[in-house]
Amino acid sequence: MAATEPMLEHANRKTILVVDDDPAILNSVVGILSRDYNVLSTSSGKDAVQQSKDFKSEIHLLLSDFQMTGMTGIELATQITAQRAEIKVLLMSGYPAGMLVLNDGWHFLPKPFIPSQLIALIASLISPVKPSRFAA
Repeated sequence: MAATEPMLEHANRKTILVVDDDPAILNSVVGILSRDYNVLSTSSGKDAVQQSKDFKSEIHLLLSDFQMTGMTGIELATQITAQRAEIKVLLMSGYPAGMLVLNDGWHFLPKPFIPSQLIALIASLISPVKPSRFAA
């Protein structure tokens, strides 16, 4: 699947790199996120690594399937975080054994999920609400 470049008129939006080898899931997630974020997408870990190298602006979040053909989400996240130390990582999977042990700062979202779960989790990772200095 070809990459999608963020649109110039959305330069103030945060950018998410979405990787899933299932075209239906990839298209669904891109559709959900493209209303609020710049989205780069691909169905291949190898292509995602190349997109990360080629993309000159900040990528705020890597959202990847855990189990993909050719490269796992863990392998992909390891390579991307080596390029971009500040990137947040969110791995999604229908992995039957439940929660996976991830590197510090990496996050996990079990499939299936509803769009509001995805949006809320991403917002908490890359656009956290700062507590008011007047909060009790």
